[in-house]
Amino acid sequence: MTTAEPAGAAVTGYLGPAGTFTEQAARQLHPEEELWPAPSVAAALEAVRAGRLERAVVPFENSVEGSVSATLDELVRGDRLQIRAEAHVEVEFSVLARAGTSLGQVRRLATHPHAAAQTRGWVGTHLPAAEVVPESSTARAAALVAAGVYDAAIAAPLAGDRHRLEALAEQVADRPGAVTRFVEVGRPGPPPAPTGADTTTLVAYIRQNRPGALLELLEQFAVRGVDLTRLESRPTGEELGQYCFTIDAVGHLAEPRVAEALTGLRRTCAEVRFLGSYPRADGRVQPVDPEAGEEAYTEAQRWVAALRG
Repeated sequence: MTTAEPAGAAVTGYLGPAGTFTEQAARQLHPEEELWPAPSVAAALEAVRAGRLERAVVPFENSVEGSVSATLDELVRGDRLQIRAEAHVEVEFSVLARAGTSLGQVRRLATHPHAAAQTRGWVGTHLPAAEVVPESSTARAAALVAAGVYDAAIAAPLAGDRHRLEALAEQVADRPGAVTRFVEVGRPGPPPAPTGADTTTLVAYIRQNRPGALLELLEQFAVRGVDLTRLESRPTGEELGQYCFTIDAVGHLAEPRVAEALTGLRRTCAEVRFLGSYPRADGRVQPVDPEAGEEAYTEAQRWVAALRG
């Protein structure tokens, strides 16, 4: 059950309630630790900001639905936090119900809107007459099925185990193999050491909304051979038409090409918020062109030093 404050022994929070995919990600990162289920992304990250938690695990991006706006907005606004790790969880959905319920008896089906979007085709084919009711999480939907509020829920198999529900159908996602990316967030500090397979996440606030402003931002990465895996605009919350850009770049702050790109952004943007350099969950190393590698930067710096005498 989600509580208002983390237990004294808990140092890692996650978006609750228990039985969510976020809990799976948190246990993947910290299998032996006591965890605290936060009632919302905002509550989890605020507990980190206030020092009541050492870190929190929250959803960041889904391979089908895209970025999680609640998490992005919390990281864009408020006191700065820092991503220290990530985890990938393959999303598997089941239709869960109380014992004795058949698929034909399902009239009210509860789930999270993201899960509803990822299972719309299956539901339309197998439960065309069912009313799909949005809930705050798939785990909460399962809990309310156990309490008799709904006939069935679309949720993670873990939620069925937690609430002693039976699976009427398994693997009901329209696109099998969908993956959700979760991030572990803590207070600002030195990033983890580079591994060679890293991501740097940041927020860039352009100085003035004018033609070419976005191109100028992108050139800071392009001319230094830094690949971007995610770029999207988010409202700053200050006034209509004011946007910032959240960015995932391949590489680590310790690499000269990434550090120089951030230096360029710092000069040309109104503000740059560093959200962390951390290991990729898949461990995939992306090759770097020779002219963008550390050896090339070192040689170029020596050349300039020699010119200066």
